Amino acid sequence: MELDSFPRRSYISEFTPIEHMEKLSMHLGGANFFIKRDDLMKGLTEGGNKIRKLEFAVADALMQGADTLITSGAVQSNHCRLTLAAAVKEGLNCRLILEERVPGSYNKMASGNNLLFHILGVEKITVIPGNADAKVEMEKELNELTNSGRKGYIIPGGASYEVGALGYVSCAEEILEQASSMNLSLDYLVTPTGSGGTYTGLLAGFFKNNSDIPVLGINVSRDRIAQEELVYNLIQKVLRKLEIDREFPAGNVRCFDQYVGPGYSLPTDQMKSAVKLLGRLEGILCDPIYSGKGIAGLIDLAKQGYFKPGENILFLHTGGVPALYAHADLFLSEESELDRILESQ
Repeated sequence: MELDSFPRRSYISEFTPIEHMEKLSMHLGGANFFIKRDDLMKGLTEGGNKIRKLEFAVADALMQGADTLITSGAVQSNHCRLTLAAAVKEGLNCRLILEERVPGSYNKMASGNNLLFHILGVEKITVIPGNADAKVEMEKELNELTNSGRKGYIIPGGASYEVGALGYVSCAEEILEQASSMNLSLDYLVTPTGSGGTYTGLLAGFFKNNSDIPVLGINVSRDRIAQEELVYNLIQKVLRKLEIDREFPAGNVRCFDQYVGPGYSLPTDQMKSAVKLLGRLEGILCDPIYSGKGIAGLIDLAKQGYFKPGENILFLHTGGVPALYAHADLFLSEESELDRILESQ
């Protein structure tokens, strides 16, 4: 089944660019590194990868007559910010369940995405402990709305369900079209992966179009086995929705968990160095939660020799830069070894 068979809102006016990271490629040596700039996707407030998913998720909500979107995420969730922005654009209300995955991390006066929640006019924020069940809390909100004569629609965290993942099926097709027009043969695509919808959609999109480009996931939260299981289970649902009856090879789901560090949203030295390196070499900002750990994984795999000389590697930048401003303390510390190395070059 083709994507135009599904209801879809139009928040993105054009393809996001693929850019050659020439200076990073020279710095790492060997392979050629490119970046897919989904951080420049500006269809909703401050952009980011969730916009692609929300085109399908919000269309489904509107088709079902919803007047309120309900979703969940961490206290600085890019997904929550963009779901709220989509609700504003569509004249809907929005309720957020914020998971305090790091105890004590919620600050109602924080900058970053938290500030944007309030500027955009969130109807209600409920903060829950990280070990609570966000699905249960979203169901409570749904029932409360129903009992008051309203109609809610739950978008799972990250819009990572079979409807939302269609956004990255579409992105995979976009990448194939761009690569063809650029005469660019891709050997790998690398993406950060958390709730799984982006990675799943890319895998399904390439599979749908008979492309054999390997997609590598850099985990930001779970261990490798748990993440690969989550993605594999979701891809079965996406393929059923697309009415594709070919069996997806489980071995095509390849995740790396050595860059998670102590846990979701908790910083690592590799992440901090990678964010600074990409900023200094390419003028590209990464957030410390997703794209920062993703680019740290890409850089480390390159240093380990995972990619062969001359291969073309595409990194998907998932956006999320507003979260960077809520973690300024990570990057305003004393001079690092990286600073000294770069200044000597």
